[in-house]
Parts: sequence; C-alpha cells; structure tokens
Amino acid sequence: MRRTSTRWAALAVVAALSGPVAGCVAAAAAGAAGAVYATTRGAGGLVPGSVDQVAARAQTVMKEMNITPAAEKTETAGDKHELKGKQGDLDITIQMERSDSATTKVEVTARKNLAEWDKDYAKEVLTRIVKES
Repeated sequence: MRRTSTRWAALAVVAALSGPVAGCVAAAAAGAAGAVYATTRGAGGLVPGSVDQVAARAQTVMKEMNITPAAEKTETAGDKHELKGKQGDLDITIQMERSDSATTKVEVTARKNLAEWDKDYAKEVLTRIVKES
C-alpha cells in the first residue's frame, strides 16, 4: 500500500512540474531568436521581425558598414529576400527567409574568392542586423 502511494506522489510531482518546464522551454526558444551561430560559409541566426523589417535593417547595416549594394531579389511572395553587395574584396550576401510570423532566418556570407570565406566579417554583419531590432 505504501509503495502505491509513493508512486502516486511521484506522478503528482511530475505532473505539477511539467507545466512550468514547458513554459521554460518556450521562453528559451523565444530567447534563441537573435542568437548568431557559425555556418560552413558565414553566419546564421533567427532574427525577430518580418522579412521586410529585417531586410530594411540589413540595408541600414550595409550602409553603416560601407557595403556597396550590388543586387536585390525577392521571392515566394516576400517570404524570401536576398541582398548582395561588395566591401573591398568581399562579396557579401544576406539571405532572409520567413521562419514564422515573428522571426526571420538570416544567413550572411562574405566570400573572398571561390575557396575563401570571411566568417568573422559575416558574423559582424549579422550581429549588427540583430542589434538593429
């Protein structure tokens, strides 16, 4: 009899804790928006805001960092947006894609030549886009 009541008590504790834990997981996921991570060729991250909002911030950052605009492309009814530019010997590409209604997935690359990428510069560009939000 005692063993059964101990199990029920343990289950009650697990049930009571599952609500707050789920809330913490959701909060952690929300906090992950804006985090910058390295990719094979540059930097990526989830940025708060719509694709249009993030694209506007990216254009501001390009001006601040003296990146000369070279091309701009929008696809999939605005769910994808791409900016290209030049900074010295670097070809900069900023790709933005709608992740959900509140965040945009952004990837930045800074290519020196066919085989070399400046990941640190790409990370700096993305970090500034995130800070603009």
